Amino acid sequence: MNFKSVINLKTIGIVSFAIVLALTMFMTGQGGMVYAVETVTSNSKASVLMEYGTGEVLAEYNSTEQLPIASVTKLMTILLTMESIEKGDLSLDQIIITSENASGMGGSQVFIDANAEYKVSNLLKAVIVASANDASVALAEEIGGSEEGFVQMMNNRATELGLENTNYVNCSGLPAPSQYSCAKDVAKVMRELIDYPLYFEYSRIWMEDFQHPSGRVTGMANTNKLVKFYKGCDAGKTGSTSEAGYCLSATAERNNMRLISVVLGAETSKERFADASAQFDWGFKNFESVRLVNATENLADKVELQKAKNNNLVLVPEEDFWSVTKRGDTTNLEVNIDLPSRLSAPLEAGDVVGKILLTEQGEVKKEINIIVAENVEQQGYFGTTKTILTRWYF
Repeated sequence: MNFKSVINLKTIGIVSFAIVLALTMFMTGQGGMVYAVETVTSNSKASVLMEYGTGEVLAEYNSTEQLPIASVTKLMTILLTMESIEKGDLSLDQIIITSENASGMGGSQVFIDANAEYKVSNLLKAVIVASANDASVALAEEIGGSEEGFVQMMNNRATELGLENTNYVNCSGLPAPSQYSCAKDVAKVMRELIDYPLYFEYSRIWMEDFQHPSGRVTGMANTNKLVKFYKGCDAGKTGSTSEAGYCLSATAERNNMRLISVVLGAETSKERFADASAQFDWGFKNFESVRLVNATENLADKVELQKAKNNNLVLVPEEDFWSVTKRGDTTNLEVNIDLPSRLSAPLEAGDVVGKILLTEQGEVKKEINIIVAENVEQQGYFGTTKTILTRWYF
């Protein structure tokens, strides 16, 4: 149950930015205790604050309301481009010959030439840094065959990610009657994008020149002002139209915890950045991320190794696991290690030999494989004989 406190700040005469946080605890559908905060701002229509590692929502307001999101739409365009590069379907050095359609896009742009050769890396950078509509369409046409084909890919990916309140009509976020998303869905897309280091290489850029094949230069400035003015913020996507208002999805990291803030429908650009900053401030002040499973921890001391040439067994969790908790509280998750008492050589790196079970009130919430980190050779005949004789004699 989520107890909401909705306050219309305008009716009580507060004109300047304000944020009200009403803290409640409730049981989620998964049975876990979650701290939820209802965020109410003076002008934003919807917002959400999400912890990246767990995907847990820490604060929300109208987070599932379907709204236009303007150029924040480009987060999905960027994500599909990153995924195409990862799959090998696209490369950063690949040359794209831009179309008349792409070069004719209005709104924010880097003024690409039609029928000119541009590198994928430069077009992607223009989308991330300068929110360039023309570069977005050029990438979409290359990846999807057409912008329409790419939009179908966008909606298919939205379905895969479980975005229940999102529909894409174009790749740029230019106004379209049936194009919408919600704060929570936007945060989910941002969470996927954060997994790509390449994204941060471009999202941290503050100012840079965009070089055209003709030698012409277009100056680019990052539309996400928090990259420069908020400590820990290293990525984000802005958007604004008369229909959508001022929108922002941004991420910041401090003390091993990364947060995602989404603000939709603010009345001014300044207010969207103020809203997101206030969310970040509150999140970093009140929550912390605790590592319950360390992927570098050797668990070999819990197992007896047999028939091995050398006692060089290294067993590690396959991945880290972090839990977000309110500062001063302890996590409800219990860590249980499930390993056999004995292992026999030979063993190969990557072999799964056990599991770590993270449970809550007896219910398994997460399983992490325990794997062999290094090859373990089997003891030879003479070594085996020596071991038997030594044990028998002594």
